[in-house]
Amino acid sequence: MEAAKIFTSSYMSNLGLAITITNKQTYWIGDALNHNSIIRAMRIANVPSANKGIFKHNDMQDLKRCLDEVPEGIERVVVIFDGIFSMRGDFAPMQEINSVVAPYRDKWQDGLVTVMDDCHGLAAYGDTGRGTCEHTDAMPDIMTGTYGKGFGVNGGFIAGSQELIDTVRQKADTYIYTNPLSVADCAASIKSIEIVHSAEGRERLVNLKARTKQFRDGLDNLGLESIPGPHPVVPVLVRDTAKTHKAVKYLFENGILVVGLTFPVVPRGDETLRFQINASHTEADIDHALNTLDSFK
Repeated sequence: MEAAKIFTSSYMSNLGLAITITNKQTYWIGDALNHNSIIRAMRIANVPSANKGIFKHNDMQDLKRCLDEVPEGIERVVVIFDGIFSMRGDFAPMQEINSVVAPYRDKWQDGLVTVMDDCHGLAAYGDTGRGTCEHTDAMPDIMTGTYGKGFGVNGGFIAGSQELIDTVRQKADTYIYTNPLSVADCAASIKSIEIVHSAEGRERLVNLKARTKQFRDGLDNLGLESIPGPHPVVPVLVRDTAKTHKAVKYLFENGILVVGLTFPVVPRGDETLRFQINASHTEADIDHALNTLDSFK
């Protein structure tokens, strides 16, 4: 990737990207569990239902089905997905995605491009905090991301070729017709990137990995259901709306802030407590969270 364009948020980045690269001959293929900003991006770019395919979550055979079903007259195909799926903490299999799309790269006049939204991966995932690309050792053609998660600031970006970024500058409504990111936010973002890239940042990532493993191992020992993986977004599947609401209240009363996900944010039966481990958490913090969960059971 040669260049990047900064937006006020990653939500605006995804909208701006869709506006930039979409016309009547563009076909979009997305993961079924993509973030709301990706879904909205396709809508704001006026992608008709006939120009859209959805593949089952992380299902490469179903992705291939969508590619085979692209109708005649299409000139460009966009395959878009989250790097880390924010409600589950699992990740897109980037190497497998690249392998599936490789035979289709030259099938359409303007080619095929892969787009990864790695908002929940950058600065929190991978040995040096470079996110899903580092974890999977594979790259998309275009990446969108945020400074508002792992970096702890404001703002979002699109990263890609210089040609793409020049086009975004000319066509993305969510960049052209709104205020830019403030100088203070830019300065804070630069400092945050410097920290992640430093010895201090690597130490923080080591602690983050250790605390994440401690929490995930603790959930297993308590017999609580989760979705396996190394990411610090850790879901606890409750599968009951009333119990989820009670758990959120109980945890809050015991000094633990956790998000409860119920319908329509997640399907009925997938009600979840969404924990987010961070680099400042201590071993004692994680023990307290696990003990509190145990007492709630």
